[in-house]
Amino acid sequence: MKFVYLATTGGSDATRASLPLHLAANGSVEVGHDTAVVIAGDAAELLVGDTLQTLEGVGVPPARELVTKLRDHSIPIYV
Repeated sequence: MKFVYLATTGGSDATRASLPLHLAANGSVEVGHDTAVVIAGDAAELLVGDTLQTLEGVGVPPARELVTKLRDHSIPIYV
């Protein structure tokens, strides 16, 4: 199956911002789906400064680990 996850929430809500990354990295990638992530709107702030390195939501892995896993599996991330 093909999935595109849309991230629109910025660092003000770490858990909500991490969910699309978590679903892509630990959901779709794990079962072999053709996956991509789109970062839009307020989520673009995740790419500024060290936001991505420090973002940690509740009940999900840190965003830096999720993005590393997406990169390791060559999952495209569109901004």
